[in-house]
Amino acid sequence: MPTHAEVKTLPYTPEQMFDLVADVEKYPEFLPWCQSAKIWKREGNVLHADLVIGYKLFQERFTSKVTLTRAQFDQGGHIHVEYLKGPLKHLSNHWRFLPSNPKACCVDFFVDFEFRNPVFQKLMGVFFNEIVRRMVSSFEARARQLYG
Repeated sequence: MPTHAEVKTLPYTPEQMFDLVADVEKYPEFLPWCQSAKIWKREGNVLHADLVIGYKLFQERFTSKVTLTRAQFDQGGHIHVEYLKGPLKHLSNHWRFLPSNPKACCVDFFVDFEFRNPVFQKLMGVFFNEIVRRMVSSFEARARQLYG
């Protein structure tokens, strides 16, 4: 099961990074391989979303429950993604946004997942680190684009 954990200090506020990651419907504009994103249910700080991820002939739909915890940002905000349905056995994903100084934050990102299909799982294992690296750098590039 591939996992990736990364902690990075970025020159943006926790609020800015929280808002960027929470804006799920904008993902197709900047996230590689994200072909569509649709929020189909909102209940307070919880949303249910479908993402279609694809590359060439490979395309899969994922349904997730996303809990947005906009805490006092001197304590940090948190986004937790719970897998509901799709091609995976499981998915564990979270983002934490902790203040570093008045104009920066520490972003703590974690993802762990496993495909049901052993062929997809093996293929993902080969490319996993590159895929996650590109994904995280896409969020950083989006922050630069939005916040300078």
